[in-house]
Amino acid sequence: MDVRSPEGMDARSGGTVEARFSGGRSGTAPLTWGQRAIWDAVRKTAPDDRYFNFGQILPVPGRARPLTPERAAAALGSLVERHESLRTRLGPADPDRAQADQAQAEQAQAEQAQAEQAQADQAQAERVRPYRPLEDPEPQQVLEGSGTLTVTVTTGDPERLLDELTATAFDYAAEWPLRAGLVVDGDEVTHLVLAFCHLAADGMGAEVALRDLRLLLTRGAVPGPVPPRPLDLARWQESEPGQRVARMAAEHWEQEYRRIPPTMFDRPSGEAASPPVWRAKIVSRAMDLAAQRIAALHSTSTSTVLLAFSSSLVTEVTGHEVCAMLPIVGNRFRGDTVNAVTTLSQEGLFVLEAGHEDVAALLRAAKPAALRAYRSAYHDPRDRDRLTAEISRSRGTAVHPYCCFNDMRFTDRADATHDEATVRRALAETELTWPLQQDKLNCRFCLHLTAEPGGLGVSVTADTRFLSRPAMERYLLDLESALVAAAFAGAPELVG
Repeated sequence: MDVRSPEGMDARSGGTVEARFSGGRSGTAPLTWGQRAIWDAVRKTAPDDRYFNFGQILPVPGRARPLTPERAAAALGSLVERHESLRTRLGPADPDRAQADQAQAEQAQAEQAQAEQAQADQAQAERVRPYRPLEDPEPQQVLEGSGTLTVTVTTGDPERLLDELTATAFDYAAEWPLRAGLVVDGDEVTHLVLAFCHLAADGMGAEVALRDLRLLLTRGAVPGPVPPRPLDLARWQESEPGQRVARMAAEHWEQEYRRIPPTMFDRPSGEAASPPVWRAKIVSRAMDLAAQRIAALHSTSTSTVLLAFSSSLVTEVTGHEVCAMLPIVGNRFRGDTVNAVTTLSQEGLFVLEAGHEDVAALLRAAKPAALRAYRSAYHDPRDRDRLTAEISRSRGTAVHPYCCFNDMRFTDRADATHDEATVRRALAETELTWPLQQDKLNCRFCLHLTAEPGGLGVSVTADTRFLSRPAMERYLLDLESALVAAAFAGAPELVG
């Protein structure tokens, strides 16, 4: 690995440094299940697909100081060498494989001939224009063995640099799926800033990358074997053992899709806003303490508590007797995937009936439902697409919950010692903001949980054509009230 600064430029004064990396093998493979899932979301959200960008800020560890931009870039190059997902881009699917898959799926010679003609047409088109991955329903992953990562060098606020690095959508075919920046003070790097394309990493994968970068800065190497890589994972998922796992997950989706409401938010709740997609966010210490107390009293996790109460309130708001919610599941339950830098997260299917008489009954139903949802998350999206189409035809209406839940916290604490007076006083500290607005989203209701300095961050990103801005605000405050009431009473007081 070799680090180069552009000719005539002092990296320490601002600009860029270039880190050349050589990671060994190159190759192609189908998308993994996790990549397929996020790619579907990206395509449905474009051109607002910057929504899926996210990042991390690493203050330079004391043991790595003083750190020059050149040494920092060297560590970044080593990180990209170690984790193949960070040097994997998208390319057009292998024509031979695409034809074989289509022939098997359609079982019709005419369809195969049409696919061959389409391939020929595409090949002709490729001679006059570049590959456009957003027009391809399923590209393949293309691993490069070597290359150069251009790293921004600047002064000032690391958060501002992170905002800049995540502000625009990635070029999935031409750009590396990692953007990096260095914040300097004089001759010394103070912070490293990483912006990830969601095709390369999910939240846990980014945490692994940050941990490894810290080790590279302080020790010069990462101990232990290289974790599983997307090319290998994709090939296992296409194998018979992988498809056996997929079939087990598909059974849950099929069973529940035949009985859930076709969609959870199916009618307007008020006046739509412009643009239609907005995010409301509260930071609530009261909700954090209440969820911890409920989790401790009922021997479960705060994530399960919040999933159960969120789903219960959705039934109150929508009037449905059953809530179908799609929790984002990390899928790192296998020992060999714990330390993988890739996107493993997928949606599971959580189904919960309304009308539980008290908190205990609600959580008794929610616990096994959550386990079923977690197991169903490790699935082949092609199976889910096929089942969705078949069941939608059978039921005579499109079936999709368009209602998701994403717990983005990395710790889960249960504590029954919080007293009622403290929790209720904390209600006065709750703040509500509107941090995002955009034109498109691949969902109608997305609830996110984050750990914030002032408490639990709970946000709802919704399509206001189905859940108005006043209804979004009311939902969040009602959720807070329900949890606080339930923490010190026998039943949740859910108000729609």
